[in-house]
Formats: sequence, C-alpha cells, structure tokens
Amino acid sequence: MRKTQIKKLSTEELIEKARLLSAERWPAIHAGKPKEANRMYDLLVAIRQELRARGIEAQRQLLKLIDDPDPGTRCWAAGSVLEFAPSEGERVLTEIARHVDGLVGFSAERTLEQWKAGTFNPP
Repeated sequence: MRKTQIKKLSTEELIEKARLLSAERWPAIHAGKPKEANRMYDLLVAIRQELRARGIEAQRQLLKLIDDPDPGTRCWAAGSVLEFAPSEGERVLTEIARHVDGLVGFSAERTLEQWKAGTFNPP
C-alpha cells in the first residue's frame, strides 16, 4: 500500500491496515529488515494522520486495537489514543511495559515516560 491510497480507504479499512502493519512491524525489526519496518512505520503515521483529519469519531476507532492480542498492535494503538483517551492509552502502555519483554516493552515504557514528561509528540 502507498500513502496516496490511504485517503481512498474507509475508516474501517484504515483500522484494519493499522492492525496488520503494527503487528508486522516488530517482526521486521527483529528480522533485521529496517527499511521494511520504516516503510510500515511511515504508513502507520500516515494512517494516524488521516484518522485525525477525519475527526474524533474516526480516531476513536483506534480504541478497538488497544485490546488486540498482538503486543505491537496494542502498543501502537495505545500511543495513538493518548491525545483523546489518555487513561486508556496509559493503562495499556503500563501493562505492556510491565509484561512484554524486548523492544515492544521498551517502546511502551519510553512512550509513557515521554507522555508523563509532556514531551510525547506523535507525528
């Protein structure tokens, strides 16, 4: 998928794309495929920006992903909902930071630290 196609997708399709990309990104990082992981990250950012442009109801659809079985998806979604659902985002990030080892747990911990310090600024 290309960034130019994002605007053509329904909100439901965007949420599903975010679920798939956020789950696939961490295995790509672990497999030593940074270009692939960075491409996925860029698409995730573009999806988040498109949802933001569509308004709060579209953004709130990300809440469906904070209980996803995949920790990478939960982490991405939790960081994405902090600006409009901070208690839900903090709860999930705290859980991941405490119970998930490796880069996903570290990412959740860093996101929480930045959020609490007031320096978290998602693209």
